[in-house]
Amino acid sequence: MLDAQRAFVDQLVDAVARHAVDVVLIAGDVYDRALPGVDVVHLLDDALVRLTSAGAQVMLTSGNHDSAIRLGFASRLLERGGVHLRTRLDSLDQPLLLPVGGASGGAAEGAVDGAVVAIYGIPWLEPRLVADQLGVETASHFEVTRAATDLIRQDVERRSATAAVHSVVLAHTFASGGISSDSERDLSIGGVGAVPLDLFDGFSYTALGHLHGRQSLSPQVRYSGSPLAYSFSEASHQKGAWLIDIDAGGVTAVQEVLWDAPRTLAVLRGPLAELLESSEYSWAETAYCQVTLTDAQRPARAMDQLRSRFPDTLVLSFEPEGGPAGTASTYSSRLAEAPDDLAVCCGFLEHVRGRVPDDAEKAALAAALENVRLQEASL
Repeated sequence: MLDAQRAFVDQLVDAVARHAVDVVLIAGDVYDRALPGVDVVHLLDDALVRLTSAGAQVMLTSGNHDSAIRLGFASRLLERGGVHLRTRLDSLDQPLLLPVGGASGGAAEGAVDGAVVAIYGIPWLEPRLVADQLGVETASHFEVTRAATDLIRQDVERRSATAAVHSVVLAHTFASGGISSDSERDLSIGGVGAVPLDLFDGFSYTALGHLHGRQSLSPQVRYSGSPLAYSFSEASHQKGAWLIDIDAGGVTAVQEVLWDAPRTLAVLRGPLAELLESSEYSWAETAYCQVTLTDAQRPARAMDQLRSRFPDTLVLSFEPEGGPAGTASTYSSRLAEAPDDLAVCCGFLEHVRGRVPDDAEKAALAAALENVRLQEASL
């Protein structure tokens, strides 16, 4: 999907320039695996250069798909170029500080009368690995996230003594109230460890990563979602981002910025003949398609036939509705009632593919069985 990802980066850079964005927040996952491909690393490198050249700083947190150590390499050096990585626990309470008014550089530590925006990053926290370092007894998503947000609150309180602080938290986690999709992996073995929204109470804004659907959990807590659809469960998603305006009084506006999808996703269901002939599905001819065929018997060369109309059919499944008489009996019972070896072979073929053999197939099976019989007879 590199071409689609490049097209998204083009839209992102254009939006940054058009809206004079000061900071781009990327709440993980930056990559889709701990060891990303070289071409993907090059794409991120190009994106960061273009975003900073467009006048924005960038803050990234690592997600559960990323290797925090690899992503965080050279973070202190990159900071000088306007790229701020938050992948380590010791940087939880080290914000990017920006004076209200858009001045870049973040040198607002000594501000007394002015207001500052303090942007904190919480990387993906694996409870079993970070509980001891965060000083919590129970290794759960709730406890480690609470410990991280407590550290941030303490830093905000300290800084508030010398300036008005508007706190923005960037975090990769599953906050309760979100709507999941098939692309996300479980955050814990045996299920998803969700954290409650009240962990983010008191912050001016919380920008979340992990769920692929762009959504608002509260006026101050939102997921931007993935920029592209990565599974057919996201076919109905409108991909985009959130543009946040902050002035001396705090958050003044939140508006959506939408991304154009490189290709529509189509989820189609029905008998093969209907899908191939009905004008109702003309719109899907240029889409990536997931198709479920409901024919009583599995059609021959189903994928080839579908691709004659929908060339980018990627997923094909079969869920027969109805079926020929006798299909309710179990395979084992039909096997026990088979009168000869040919019936056993034909029954197996029907069982595994959902369609009875045609005359040519029956003839081929009969010839094979006869060859076996003659070989055995000659021994």
